Amino acid sequence: MSIFLFYAFLIVMQLDILIPTYNRVAALAVTLTSLCAQTYRDFRIIISDQTEDGDPLNQAEVQAVLRVLQLHGHSIELHKHLPRQGMAEQRQFLLEQATAPYVLYLDDDLILEPWVIQNLIEVMQIQSCGFVGSAVIGLSFLEDVRPDQQQIEFWQGPVQPEVVQSGSPAWQRYKLHNAANLYHVQQQLQLPPDRPRPYHVAWVSACVLYDRAKLQKVGGFQFWQDLPPQHCGEDVLAQLRMMAEYGGCGVLPSGVYHQELPTTLPDRSQDAPQVLQWGSQIQTGVES
Repeated sequence: MSIFLFYAFLIVMQLDILIPTYNRVAALAVTLTSLCAQTYRDFRIIISDQTEDGDPLNQAEVQAVLRVLQLHGHSIELHKHLPRQGMAEQRQFLLEQATAPYVLYLDDDLILEPWVIQNLIEVMQIQSCGFVGSAVIGLSFLEDVRPDQQQIEFWQGPVQPEVVQSGSPAWQRYKLHNAANLYHVQQQLQLPPDRPRPYHVAWVSACVLYDRAKLQKVGGFQFWQDLPPQHCGEDVLAQLRMMAEYGGCGVLPSGVYHQELPTTLPDRSQDAPQVLQWGSQIQTGVES
């Protein structure tokens, strides 16, 4: 084997992209299309569908994009994972399929700029923390400017472990991820995509890169067994645990846009951090 091929072998499959999906054909196809143009290309895609009364992964829209991704050299792994036992169990199932050093949990209703994954990988490799996330932007809120929700604290040195609890000042960081706040902040600061900056977070939804080994060391999402099937906030709880042990951050500029579809988890009453006594219930994601 030549030296070139040897090193190419070493760097391949550094990332597994994990996509949980439910009853979203068009949205999933749009999300997957965003992956076709990513400047970072060394990834495999693993999709787990939990649609009981249909098969979105075999629909023409999704299959067409999957063929393009395969043409670009990406391996695709598809799963029909039933019965539904909650999002934490779904995320744990996906984690158990992964083998790459890094895993990117990606919601099925996003649109990514081409530089998003490259930035996440670069920041993770520099910071060696537990997770790095690109929070979503709701572009329907472009005219809804909220200065009182746009406070941001950039990391001035290496990302360090920190404990974030409900009611603390750090918990209020979640407001930065509401509506289009991130877009307004990055426009004000004129942050170029090729110079990503890590910042303090309470948590990040929808597009989060984890160090797989570190996520497994804190238990991953195995706490699903202690939650009722109808729950939310499982990603929040995992990130709170990761931050306490290894640190975590968001990255600006974001470049991830929410399709702003109705949630597939309408029952938000059983919030994982609250049920398992870490923080209290709070709305996550793009807020109106």
